[in-house]
Amino acid sequence: MPDALTPPANDALPLASRSELRFLACGSVDDGKSTLIGRLINDATGLFEDQIKVLQDDSRRFGTLGGEGADEGGIDFALLLDGLEAEREQGITIDVAYRFFSTARRAFVVADTPGHQQYTRNMATGASNAELAVLLVDARKGLLEQTRRHAAIVALLGIRHIVLAVNKIDLVDFSEARFREIATAFDTFARPLDYHSAVAIPVSARLGDNVVGRSERMPWYAGSTLLGHLETVETDPAAEAAPLRFPVQWVNRPTADFRGFTGTVASGRVAVGDTVVVAGSGRVTEVARIVSYDGDLPVAPAGRSVTLTLKDETDVGRGDLLADPRHRPVVTRRLAADLVWMDDTTAHPGQRFLLKIGTATVPATLARIADRLDIDSLQRGPSADLALNAIGRVELEAAAPVAFDPYAENRGTGAFILIDRATLRTVAAGMAVESLDAARDVHRHAETVTPALRAELKAQRSLVVWLTGLPGSGKSTVANLVERKLAALGRQTMLLDGDNLRQGLNADLDFTPAGRAENVRRVGEVAKLMADAGLIVIVALVSPFQADRTSAAALLPEGRFLEIHVDAPVAVCRERDPKGLYARADQGKVADLTGRDQPYEPPQDPALVLHTADETAEDSAERVATLVLARM
Repeated sequence: MPDALTPPANDALPLASRSELRFLACGSVDDGKSTLIGRLINDATGLFEDQIKVLQDDSRRFGTLGGEGADEGGIDFALLLDGLEAEREQGITIDVAYRFFSTARRAFVVADTPGHQQYTRNMATGASNAELAVLLVDARKGLLEQTRRHAAIVALLGIRHIVLAVNKIDLVDFSEARFREIATAFDTFARPLDYHSAVAIPVSARLGDNVVGRSERMPWYAGSTLLGHLETVETDPAAEAAPLRFPVQWVNRPTADFRGFTGTVASGRVAVGDTVVVAGSGRVTEVARIVSYDGDLPVAPAGRSVTLTLKDETDVGRGDLLADPRHRPVVTRRLAADLVWMDDTTAHPGQRFLLKIGTATVPATLARIADRLDIDSLQRGPSADLALNAIGRVELEAAAPVAFDPYAENRGTGAFILIDRATLRTVAAGMAVESLDAARDVHRHAETVTPALRAELKAQRSLVVWLTGLPGSGKSTVANLVERKLAALGRQTMLLDGDNLRQGLNADLDFTPAGRAENVRRVGEVAKLMADAGLIVIVALVSPFQADRTSAAALLPEGRFLEIHVDAPVAVCRERDPKGLYARADQGKVADLTGRDQPYEPPQDPALVLHTADETAEDSAERVATLVLARM
């Protein structure tokens, strides 16, 4: 074997001409990830004398000299990666450590990720941009639960090439039988994970066997060394081969004469003159300029940060996604996704988060947990929740449409995170699977006559006024009075009353929570269409659940949805009982009555609260009409 402290001869080509491989080292705690990467970098490139001196001093200072991590020269190569004081004191990796090195054949970006279960979230972060994973296994311990978890996570995160590094082979006397046993067990376990390549290599990170130089102590192994494999492995096609995806990070307006859209080309390439579509609105336009720090460019490939100007005055904002019109992303509010749950608080259906995908951040609800992945068997089974480090398939409902590609097709536009709305803490990493809409291949067609033009022709601003409250609170009465007042002032309106719609459009729906949610969804979509026509739409609907009303509000531009709480105590509503619903419910003739059999969730931040037990319907309507006119 070569001297561990002597760099090999390096007649490398210029760095810019070499291919790049991004890989991560993962596995269970104490399996030797940091030591292996430190040894790999040293033996492949060599260290300067001052770096060697620092490592020797740190090895003595932190008490690792002579331990399993130290080589025969007294250096603990793990310290080259473990930069945090806590990591060095405890001898573990906590944060993700990135290192860059190169050989004559390739340039490398390596992420050393933590093995402790409590730091699985950090491991997932390191895996998100890698093309290959080096999964370490302690030859004495074999496959552990965390080993299996990391193998499943890297597969979910789209890594299709893996190296099983059976480390500490020296501590089992370089046993071929032990190596074959572990390699066979992993092959059996990982078969459902659909890796494109999986190679097992016996190594000793401490002594350097089969890391860069071939080991003379394992003549039974005829395969490649770790570095040899990393230099020659062919990974999947680069992002440049995928369709154009350009998430807009910022609308750039330095002067009144310049309006550009800044971001990084996530995949594909964009050239001046290319036709692009705004995924959300369906509006098609043409790229006029590609502006960069170095001046205008004719073409920008994947990974390049640029500012695009467009030929037409097109409505584009932060969070929008520009794409190839012939290969469009999915645009939906309802999607299925795989989640790696990263929070100590258990996930349950009905929880609300912020969904950050690309440059877009929208409110979203965890609608359903479809299943959870069993780490040992890789089988999926039903689950009511997701605990820390669990992996599961879920259904999400965003408050506004989001554009994405299935993660398996495009990691750049299929990855997302969920953020706790109160603490802004990242609670999950997600991989989009598919749209839950039946018409998933239907894309929005841009309109020539815009909602703004229709409203201008009517000499008013469109608006949705959504009155919500218990049955008998006075919603319909107030809504009728509001429309009459506005019509008397020449305003063009439309009233959508829940009971009326239940006799036509929504006659097929029941009053279960699912039926009520669909009732609100349909009414929200109709209200949006009428608002797009330039009307003032007045909705009177019980709509008992906040998440459903939030979804309806998200269909409208900000400020165009007024949620009004028609607030009356249930005792008052019972006393009024204008339609006899409470009496019939008491007799068992009406089921699922809100306020009696089902809960009602009051608005969290209503534009107005009407206390109809203390004021007349006329006064309430006057207050609503005044608010509406103030928004014109």
